[in-house]
Amino acid sequence: MPVLQVEGVPEELYERIRRRAAARNEEIATEVVRLLEQALAEDEEARAAHAAALADLRERRWTPPAGSPDGVALLREDRDR
Repeated sequence: MPVLQVEGVPEELYERIRRRAAARNEEIATEVVRLLEQALAEDEEARAAHAAALADLRERRWTPPAGSPDGVALLREDRDR
């Protein structure tokens, strides 16, 4: 099994993890792995939700009917008046 060594962990963060592990009667390493798995799962869920929202917006995006005047041309025409 791979070993992950993390340097520079702030003391306060280490203590929070240590307390969580103790409350679950787990080792610190076990708690760190659980927290990493949870964070990655939440990240994947958030990415999937964002992708679904973007796909929904793309589906509902309004496009002008064929033969409609060009918006840029209309703005230029209006500015020239």
